[in-house]
Amino acid sequence: MTASAPDRPAPTRRDRSRSATVQEILVAARRLLVSGGAAEISVRVIARDLGLTAAALYRYFPSLDAIVTALAINLYDELRAQLEQARDAGPGHDPAGQVTRMAWRFRNWALAHPAEFGLLFGNPVPGVQAIERDCDGDADHAGKRFGQLVLACFAELWRCGGGHPTGDDSVGALLTPYRETYGDGLPDQAVYTFLSAWTRLYGIVAMEVFGHLSWAMTDLRPMFERELTQLIAAATTPRLDTAAARTRLRTR
Repeated sequence: MTASAPDRPAPTRRDRSRSATVQEILVAARRLLVSGGAAEISVRVIARDLGLTAAALYRYFPSLDAIVTALAINLYDELRAQLEQARDAGPGHDPAGQVTRMAWRFRNWALAHPAEFGLLFGNPVPGVQAIERDCDGDADHAGKRFGQLVLACFAELWRCGGGHPTGDDSVGALLTPYRETYGDGLPDQAVYTFLSAWTRLYGIVAMEVFGHLSWAMTDLRPMFERELTQLIAAATTPRLDTAAARTRLRTR
């Protein structure tokens, strides 16, 4: 018989008050982010908005970077929850449908929250850089949890694709950081396919969010849809041994 885990003590009134103040600080930081960008997040302004002194605010966060990092973690968790909801919105076992719904939800969240998207995926911000840099050392890290969610759905799509991993190991040496973070659950070709597709989909969303293609196109939705269709096809089309295919081509 397995012993049950001991009950955690209920939070005290002081704990609840502290937690509420932390959330108020993060709400205020997000408000500044939305109104003026990451550069506008300020300990002095947050403290003023909450009726605190800067010294009092430092009892909750040791630095501005700590506030930005906590805000980024909240945003990663919010986005992950949105993608989980999209994943679970369809019927039955349908990896292609799950990946499709999650990709569209990612785009829709980004367009609805451009400042938040910019903090997580735009210009480097010290606190957010730390999340990405340290994610391989913390299994509970927000950035890693977000990545694991997306990769799990893609991996299931790949496994249901009906093909076989390539015999070409030319990209394996390039994937050391990925392997150190996420392990060996996917073959090199699958990882490379995912990264290539993610780069293109993310690039389209970023260009749309930041308006960098407004000079050329009125609507990037068809481009995003085409890239997503190609991702599904790349993951589900029966896969040949690339090394063998190259040998055949050289002998012609």
